[in-house]
Amino acid sequence: MKTFSITDVGKRRSSNQDYVFSSEQPVGNLPNLFIVADGMGGHNAGEYASRYTVEMIEETIRSSTLTEPAAIIEEAVQRANRLLLEEAKENEARSGMGTTVVICCITGNVLVAANVGDSRLYVVNQDITQITKDHSLVEEMVRMGEMDEETARTHPDKHIITRAVGAGPDLTVDFFEVRLKEDDEILMCTDGLTNMVEDMDIRGIMLSQRDVAEQVEHLVSAANDNGGRDNITVVVIQPFTDEVKTC
Repeated sequence: MKTFSITDVGKRRSSNQDYVFSSEQPVGNLPNLFIVADGMGGHNAGEYASRYTVEMIEETIRSSTLTEPAAIIEEAVQRANRLLLEEAKENEARSGMGTTVVICCITGNVLVAANVGDSRLYVVNQDITQITKDHSLVEEMVRMGEMDEETARTHPDKHIITRAVGAGPDLTVDFFEVRLKEDDEILMCTDGLTNMVEDMDIRGIMLSQRDVAEQVEHLVSAANDNGGRDNITVVVIQPFTDEVKTC
């Protein structure tokens, strides 16, 4: 396995509300673990929400006695949600904070992914396939046939998400399982990338570079070159290579 990750403040924001965790080594009963979160909330509450949520997910996974990856991740996200709600209740400045989260682990040739919100996971080979489904207002309208994808991409309400860790006590986590092929790569990212760079351009950048560090650096640069209006977090995983590189 070979991986690389970057989180970048972008060109318009003064702070970074994204947070990333990457481990090619086992974390509890999971053989590896990758997490990307994009926080929301004023007065640095979003920055706190993403970091705290990722840390609580990691902590729960490390101590979990469960063995099924999806069950382990579900337990961890639900606990993080409860704890984040308690933190918001106890500190008025953090009231209303929340965060997206996208998580994955790879067992053999099987990818298990989970998401809440609009941070994404893709599988990239000669094509690019979004595995996760955005929990956002415009994406729900697209799914219901009320809006086309081109309109959705530039819609002024596209930042409104319909599901987040910390938004309420009843949280639904979506899970996906993908059987990976030899040339598949995994891309995890916040909307600071996908709002700035089209999917097919993301694919082109990844296919033009085989080194994971160069792929990630070029993706972040492309987002910034196109305006860098938000924080940008990118993780690329090559599951079936031996060399490991992290940042």
